[in-house]
Amino acid sequence: MSDTSKPKKQRSVKPKQKSSVRHTRAIQRDRTKRPAMQAPDETVTARLQEIIHPATLAQVAHFHQLGLRERVLTLPVMMAFVLSLIWRQLGSVAETVRVLTRDGLLWCPKTRVSKQAVEQRLNSMPAHLFERVLQDLLPIMADRWAQRTRPLPPALTWAKERFSSVSAVDGSTLDGLLRKIGLLRECAQTPLAGRMLATLDVISRLPQQVWYDENPKAHDQRFWPQILASLKPNSLLIFDMGFLNFARFDAITQAGSWFLTRQPENVVTQTQQTLRKTDILHDTIVRVGSSESSQCATPLRQVQWHYRGKWYCYLTNVVDPAMLPAEYVVALYWQRWRIEDSFNVIKRLLGLASFWGGSINSVMTQLWATWILYAVLVDLTDAVAETLQKPFQALSMEMVYRGLSHYTTARQRGEADDPVAYLAADAQGLGIIKQERKNRSPITNLLYLTIPDTS
Repeated sequence: MSDTSKPKKQRSVKPKQKSSVRHTRAIQRDRTKRPAMQAPDETVTARLQEIIHPATLAQVAHFHQLGLRERVLTLPVMMAFVLSLIWRQLGSVAETVRVLTRDGLLWCPKTRVSKQAVEQRLNSMPAHLFERVLQDLLPIMADRWAQRTRPLPPALTWAKERFSSVSAVDGSTLDGLLRKIGLLRECAQTPLAGRMLATLDVISRLPQQVWYDENPKAHDQRFWPQILASLKPNSLLIFDMGFLNFARFDAITQAGSWFLTRQPENVVTQTQQTLRKTDILHDTIVRVGSSESSQCATPLRQVQWHYRGKWYCYLTNVVDPAMLPAEYVVALYWQRWRIEDSFNVIKRLLGLASFWGGSINSVMTQLWATWILYAVLVDLTDAVAETLQKPFQALSMEMVYRGLSHYTTARQRGEADDPVAYLAADAQGLGIIKQERKNRSPITNLLYLTIPDTS
């Protein structure tokens, strides 16, 4: 007897999506349970004080204008407190209070305060004071970078000579807040801390602008007005496909600036002129958009490059190949990943993957303070690169940071007295110099490709 029953349908199992806040809880627990790191050496403390403290004192007058009273926890004290919490990875406000009470922090001597007083101050002291310190520091750090001499890859040297700046812009969602604080205890799910967007100078690796939105679902397109307002004439802005907006592209062109981005597959283009065509590279002038109502007002340049069996397509308003060769279009676009590297440093290395406060004000305070320390770390890494006469990208910022603990131990033994000289002297042993890959990718080769100047 034959079986006439219908076979059961196999239910399709959808792959589980990965959480956008993975391992946040593990990071929080790790930081709160680990022992406190040793205090930075006097020379490292002096370096932090030399760079940050004057900019902090410059905001004291503004502090008074806001009607804030001078208490024990003044702006310089809170700056030293927050920076130490992050730089030394102390793990919690309570642990940092213990250190402040017993040893002092940076330029702040031993001060007896309570954990509750510090938490109240973090919630009430306007976070934009820390933001103003960051904005005052960035031009100073850029000047320090300009005064140094270290080799640059040819593509970056080319771009530096032809554009006022070369910047990458991108956004990143901040991780979850602690739910055991205040009103957050009533939340059904762990709330995210918001979203940040930053522009980064891909040549110096220094941040140029950082913006914050407390809505973690805020789209990067929301930040276009701030991005356009911050653009300088003749600057090159690099961004990914998430910023696709023809009206904004026209606005960049009208402002006398330039952009470079990837072209989504669904964007319609009409070829107007072929500039160059080989087996692996096509360089053309195109009209972008399907109709007059959804087109860029000016023609754009489309560069297509074949890499590992796939064509990658880029758009830029730099239509003159002499101003930006097609090879450098590809090489510079891939420098967009430098801003992803910066997000990785401030989140994973400097601890912005976990938050020790639940209010928006404390989140913003931690955000600006972390970017301040990121800029200091870039400055230190660049100083080591100059001593070694190597490109910045040949060095690991993480290992420079970790190497400071070895320097502190060496100085206590009387074997070192300058952190930059110490880190450079044993850069290989400390892991500061990255290991070179045996088979460098074609993209990296483009970065080091020298194109003759035909202008």
